[in-house]
Amino acid sequence: MAKGILGRKLGMSRFFTAEGAVVPVTLIEAGPCAVVQKKTAETDGYGAVQLGFEERPERRLNKPLRGHFRRAGTSPTRYLREMRTEDVDGYEVGQVLKADLFAPGDKVDVVGTSKGKGFAGGIKRHGFHRGPMGHGSKYHRRPGAAGAKGPARVFKGRKMPGRLGGTRVTIQNLEIVKVDPERNLLAVKGAVPGPRGTVVFIQEAVKNR
Repeated sequence: MAKGILGRKLGMSRFFTAEGAVVPVTLIEAGPCAVVQKKTAETDGYGAVQLGFEERPERRLNKPLRGHFRRAGTSPTRYLREMRTEDVDGYEVGQVLKADLFAPGDKVDVVGTSKGKGFAGGIKRHGFHRGPMGHGSKYHRRPGAAGAKGPARVFKGRKMPGRLGGTRVTIQNLEIVKVDPERNLLAVKGAVPGPRGTVVFIQEAVKNR
């Protein structure tokens, strides 16, 4: 059975092991998440479990969403996300998932939205080399030639200046250092995408080393 939960990034801290080593961790408020819907290959063409996170007043919802939550028998939530899995029998509609779904030592993938950094040049965005800074050169941080002489156009996919960040990012094979079931907290080793307060999805590592 695939394991996954929605959470909110609280910030970074550090954790001391029994040997006295310092481990940088990201604190995530994981859940509680209610199972709102189960999707199967027979009814929807694929298997998935829909999770709801962070309660929301019913008056804030439109009619279709109100009916969706009433049919599931769960409280309305602000966020709905699907977790793809072929084994949906391990979940029941209305079931509540909490941080104790995971245990210390588990390897997880964390999906989030990276920090938006606005318009950036080629050096900051793609790691381009800069031009010479001396000997009369006036070409320092510009991107260089952008097109091809033959077609006289810019090829698709050309790396150029533009908006940096604000995209979906997955960090793989992070280790869970500590679980606090009372406060629904996960301490994940290392950094996860996004600023403090962003919503992230934690799931079992796909490439568990």
